[in-house]
Amino acid sequence: MESYLNDNFEVKPKNSSEEALQRWRKLCWVVKNRKRRFRFTANLSKRFEARAIQRSNLVNPLSLLHCFIFRDESLRTLMLVSHAAIQFLNGITYSVPDEVKAAGFQIGPDELGSIVEGRSLEKLKGHDGVEGIVKKISTSTSNGISTSEDLLTRRKDIYGINQFTESPSKGFLVYIWEALQDTTLMILGLCASVSLIVGIIMEGWPKGAHDGLGIVASIMLVVFVTATSDYRQSLQFKDLDKEKKKITIQVTRNDCRQKISIYDLLVGDIVHLAVGDQVPADGLFVSGFSLLINESSLTGESDPRTVTIKDPFLLSGTKVQNGSCKMVVTTVGMRTQWGKLMATLSEGGDDETPLQVKLNGVATIIGKIGLFFAVITFAVLVQGMFLKKMQDGSHWTWSGENALEMLEYFAIAVTIVVVAVPEGLPLAVTLSLAFAMKKMMNDRALVRHLAACETMGSATNICSDKTGTLTTNHMTLVKAWISGEVRQVNTGVSTFCSTISDSTLGLLVESIFTNTGGEVVKTDKGTTEILGTPTETALLEFGLMLKEKKVDVQNSKLVKVEPFNSEKKRMAVVLELPGGNFRAHCKGASEIILNACDKVLNENGEVVVLDKQLNNHLKDTIEVLANEALRTLCLCYKELGNEFDAKDEIPFEGYTLIGIVGIKDPVRPGVRESVAICRSAGITVRMVTGDNINTAKAIARECGILSDDGLAIEGPDFRGMSEEELFKIIPKIQVMARSSPMDKHTLVKHLRTTFQEVVAVTGDGTNDAPALHEADIGLAMGIAGTEVAKESADVIILDDNFSTIVTVAKWGRSVYVNIQKFVQFQLTVNVVALIVNFSSACLTGSAPLTAVQLLWVNMIMDTLGALALATEPPTDELMKRSPVGRKGNFITNVMWRNIMGQSLYQFIVIWYLQTRGIAAFHLHNSDHADLVLNTLIFNTFVFCQVFNEVSSREMEKIDVFKGILKNYVFLAVLTATVIFQIIIIEFLGTFANTTPLTLPQWFASVAIGFLGMPIAAAVKMIPVGSR
Repeated sequence: MESYLNDNFEVKPKNSSEEALQRWRKLCWVVKNRKRRFRFTANLSKRFEARAIQRSNLVNPLSLLHCFIFRDESLRTLMLVSHAAIQFLNGITYSVPDEVKAAGFQIGPDELGSIVEGRSLEKLKGHDGVEGIVKKISTSTSNGISTSEDLLTRRKDIYGINQFTESPSKGFLVYIWEALQDTTLMILGLCASVSLIVGIIMEGWPKGAHDGLGIVASIMLVVFVTATSDYRQSLQFKDLDKEKKKITIQVTRNDCRQKISIYDLLVGDIVHLAVGDQVPADGLFVSGFSLLINESSLTGESDPRTVTIKDPFLLSGTKVQNGSCKMVVTTVGMRTQWGKLMATLSEGGDDETPLQVKLNGVATIIGKIGLFFAVITFAVLVQGMFLKKMQDGSHWTWSGENALEMLEYFAIAVTIVVVAVPEGLPLAVTLSLAFAMKKMMNDRALVRHLAACETMGSATNICSDKTGTLTTNHMTLVKAWISGEVRQVNTGVSTFCSTISDSTLGLLVESIFTNTGGEVVKTDKGTTEILGTPTETALLEFGLMLKEKKVDVQNSKLVKVEPFNSEKKRMAVVLELPGGNFRAHCKGASEIILNACDKVLNENGEVVVLDKQLNNHLKDTIEVLANEALRTLCLCYKELGNEFDAKDEIPFEGYTLIGIVGIKDPVRPGVRESVAICRSAGITVRMVTGDNINTAKAIARECGILSDDGLAIEGPDFRGMSEEELFKIIPKIQVMARSSPMDKHTLVKHLRTTFQEVVAVTGDGTNDAPALHEADIGLAMGIAGTEVAKESADVIILDDNFSTIVTVAKWGRSVYVNIQKFVQFQLTVNVVALIVNFSSACLTGSAPLTAVQLLWVNMIMDTLGALALATEPPTDELMKRSPVGRKGNFITNVMWRNIMGQSLYQFIVIWYLQTRGIAAFHLHNSDHADLVLNTLIFNTFVFCQVFNEVSSREMEKIDVFKGILKNYVFLAVLTATVIFQIIIIEFLGTFANTTPLTLPQWFASVAIGFLGMPIAAAVKMIPVGSR
């Protein structure tokens, strides 16, 4: 079975091809209810629609004209002149709608939308450029929009809100209707209708209606329980969707910087964008540096586009690949192309998970077997009836009773299909994943893709960042080498600055406040707040402390910015000084920046040559600071004279060193314990960081990652190795320092392909996206992570904590094991129900379990069984097992052993009751011996399933009661099953074809069921292979 499933029902945990998704769908033809079975699978037709929208975005109608190359040059010129004239006339003749004027604006939403979406420079010029648009929508590039309630309401009324149309949530009645779409239930409903009509004609009301009403009542119960389970599941997914949409952005309103949800953005808002941000609405570039925009999400094109004041159009849904800027929002919500695309994409759904597909395969195989047995059972029962009539000589005379009997046989055959097609298997995956995702949300992990939940359970490697994941990300600058000596920062500003010259102090403060990706801003509460990464925040806090000395800093103009780049590991800016000269400031990885310096500021603030002796002393200083687990940065500057142009590259040589700073980032509490748990679980933890190797090794030892026989390597050494060298060295690598994003990507790729490991990778920056995409499970940081990183990830770690990653791994294992338990339980019921009804039909000419009884059994094993077993919370024991890895079989030898052992016991017991039950229970003298016996068989069969459900809690361990009292769902399902079984036997006999049992008969039924538990325990002692 496993090889057939691998060949036909194999999909990747992520980025599966559409051919693979289509292939398994075509193979699933034995499906009872397509609406339920395929509810949590990708809607491929909607995805094709979304791609069509992307292609239409790529071919912009206004730019299409420019793409034509006319053979006749004069015709081409004529067309371009006509096009320009039309655009010019449009700009002049635009009239402002009355309602827009009345609201206090001078441009309508449609006109605004056409300017940005069409990227029409002509129309923009017709409205006096970006500044003209800013005035017409009553905003300010420096202060933003006014937050008075009246003005905000007017903006919303005219320009709309930044929200997308979504499919309305399904109500409970819709789930009832979808549950009723089950083909087998429809056929049973038809059988019940015929049974009602014929029964009432033959036996009158109400006696003749009992069988039909029994089937109808069973169908309604199954539908109600199924719909309730599905509806609760949908509510859990709805809550998770709300969490996924919590994206905030920096805006200026009322002259104050603040963070707001992207869904609260309005036209006129001034938005601040940085590397990794998603453009939250259509807008126009106001100011910024080196802005590169990736529009692949909107157009499918991967080449980035440079945005400047000359080409200022920014489209919603695109990503900032490099640089930073200020933009003014012009179009929001469903007026943007992204809004229309999102409306279609949201209907496309998530890819189905590998387990969902595999269990669809299992359901298909068993469904075909069940269908075969159902047809044979019906044929044998009808043949038996014919033979009996022929023996009686009444084969030419047929009565209503004969019709009812044949209808009952047909209902039994259909119900065998109901029981045999385990529709609940793939749905149990979704139920378990929904339950786990909700619980993980409480544990500060947001799962973006369903498959990540189950894949994390198979993880064998975790490649983790250092900063913010293993450490707290609360950085403080504690030491600095300036003017020839290492100084403690916590001694106070006077002591710290006592031997530093004013000129050095001025250059240091200038470097900190101009060469930064952070910002000191005023909040709406009137307080000062530092925005930026923890490293930038630590530097700016240090700078604010130095400013207490009233340092004299020249007023300069920012000319060019090269944002921090994890490839180059530095950031640089060029300033224009009051005299017209230019000065470059640079900061970054200490040893890299030090190599670019040939001069240094001495204790008197003079520029002196950086000789070999001082250079070696500085390298030793960096190593000492790094060994204290401090992150080290160098700050330097260079005078560029008066000939620099903004188009020129910022040079990276001949700098003067200002100082070296050491930033403390403590290890998170509990990380060492979490790493130890991973080791005991067979998961290898590797640290991949851009920091200095000595800092990385110090932190790795503190976390328990770097062992005595482990290897710490630097990125440049790693990327210079041959394939053979990498093959030998990768298994030993525990720390990779000074790594680039491509180093991380290469490491992950080799682990996955060469070594067949299941790899989880953490990332927070835009450049981490390739590694997150390559990994089996991409884990993005919720606090420090950019929107680009989060979008490439499968799970978002909301608290940026490594311990949360271990919790995700534990939940992943729990999902995998829970579904295995449920599959084992359901396949046991399938096998026994099939064999019992088939063998009985063949050998005795009757079926012991009626349609109503089989429907109840189906509900026990399907919806209720999934609720009980697929929602078991994780235990610490799970993290003491080896991971499943990439090649583990889902249905293991252990499961087959348990299924066969329990099925054999149940079949022997049921068969014994069928053949020897009347004698064993002394029913010879009873008027309803067959009815009592069939009730006993039904009751025993149900209690076998109840106790088998308990036994299935552990597939290998004898103790199945551990933690059972903490699992309230399991206890509730078990209790409800037992209570309802008592009601069916004692009070609903007329409808369920049962009769009340005596106390000894009840005791015998329960005892036989209970005996299955020691049998299951004995079977678990039989050794089998792990596969």
